[in-house]
Amino acid sequence: MSSAAREPAGLYLHVPFCSAVCPYCDFAVHTGTADSRERFTSDLLAEIDLVSRNPQADEWPVFDTVYFGGGTPSALSADQVERILERLRNRFSIDPDAWISFEANPEDIAPESLEHWKRLGIRTLSIGIQSLRDDALRFLGRRHRGDNARRSLADACAGSFPIVSADLIFGLPGQIPEEWRDTVRAIADSGVDHVSCYQLTIHDDTPFARMRDRGDLREMPDDPQRTLFEIVHTELAERGLPAYEVSNFARSPAHRSRHNQKYWRHVPYLGLGPSAHSFFERRRWWNLRDTRSWSQALRDGRLPVDASEMLTPEDLALEAVFLGFRTADGVDFDRILERTGIALLEVNETALHDLQRRGWIHVDSATARPTVAGMAVADTLARAIDIPAPASDRQTPRRGEG
Repeated sequence: MSSAAREPAGLYLHVPFCSAVCPYCDFAVHTGTADSRERFTSDLLAEIDLVSRNPQADEWPVFDTVYFGGGTPSALSADQVERILERLRNRFSIDPDAWISFEANPEDIAPESLEHWKRLGIRTLSIGIQSLRDDALRFLGRRHRGDNARRSLADACAGSFPIVSADLIFGLPGQIPEEWRDTVRAIADSGVDHVSCYQLTIHDDTPFARMRDRGDLREMPDDPQRTLFEIVHTELAERGLPAYEVSNFARSPAHRSRHNQKYWRHVPYLGLGPSAHSFFERRRWWNLRDTRSWSQALRDGRLPVDASEMLTPEDLALEAVFLGFRTADGVDFDRILERTGIALLEVNETALHDLQRRGWIHVDSATARPTVAGMAVADTLARAIDIPAPASDRQTPRRGEG
């Protein structure tokens, strides 16, 4: 077992409900009634029981993070969340001090809900703000408005949660840099400890994709996108929230997402719920995406796994390079060598020197860390790195593929 597999694991729960499905969203989500949310809770409890009885369950290290994502976990009642947490603690080895994160929408935030979530031990509250501008929120199909977003942030920041995080989206057609700068500054000044900021991407089989295909919607060109990217990185850094990943910013290392860093470092994680992904050692698997199919499998007494893959050492090294160049910590070549048996420094000295000359990375001993300019072209950095076979199975080096 590698050192990564011995580290405490993460536990992710996918809650597939939203009060409305946004036109840009390609996640496994749908609107639901109170009855469907209760059925989902019962099914999720059944999955917890079934997975915990699987022989592989004994191999998992202790879980020290629990992340409720979606969808909108705040669509569940406090009682339903409590039942899920209680079952997890009864069936798995959960660290008594495990860090629990919970996603919520502004319209679900009220004094009572904040009190319920605090009582349940939630320590990171992540709020789907997306924008403070009413026109942008309408375009994105969000149900809340700017005043509601500001009020939810103020209430959450006054609610004694160790970490309050805000989600933002940029790259909307016609988005004006100065208006975006005002939004970023307002978010930073609201008192949040963490910000996640994602570029609008038009995915196939979404309403936005159909609008694009009809010619009714055009994605923002690369240069304006880069301007907005630079604004969020510059403004948040100046206000004490530097980037620690391409899309994530925190006031200090203690405010970084404990759970998401497991994904980036190939630390084991277990996913429960429709479409949830899991990873252990070299194996990755994922659940059925359709909620009905996921539910039916559980009611038939079957694990709701859709498919799986076994990653080669080269696959792991390639992923580590792509993920590492997205983070401020960068690519740790010694860790990759220990994890995969693949030595990257020896065959990439020229490439690393060229990337450093361009101002995209800093190389220090066995680590290559991206600059802000490098983060903007993180995939380009990764594609410049050759991935040879492990020393025990040396073959001709191959170029990384995106």
